Amino acid sequence: MSTLAEATKENFDELVAEGTVLVDVWGPDCRPCIALMPHIEKMAEARAADLSIVKLEAPTARRLCMTLKVMGLPAFLLFRDGTEIGRLSGGDITPASLEAWLDETSAASAVQPG
Repeated sequence: MSTLAEATKENFDELVAEGTVLVDVWGPDCRPCIALMPHIEKMAEARAADLSIVKLEAPTARRLCMTLKVMGLPAFLLFRDGTEIGRLSGGDITPASLEAWLDETSAASAVQPG
């Protein structure tokens, strides 16, 4: 399995500045977060050509989570070139629903107004 980059308040802006980046906001006491971890690792490898995935541990980055307005875990924030283009959160996220949301959000944000 790959080792995903860990986001902190010091490196967050740099990590999301270029390309498409999925930020996995998680906590060690969050059962849905822990259950999704193996899938996130596999997804990082499978989508490495067009998506970077970074982990943000909520308890160690409380202020950053407040700045990002993360209200619950797990939370997934999708950035393109430093701008948030979507978010998904809640304990009922499945690997399939995460993949579908990611595909839909990425495709919708790729369509530029004429």
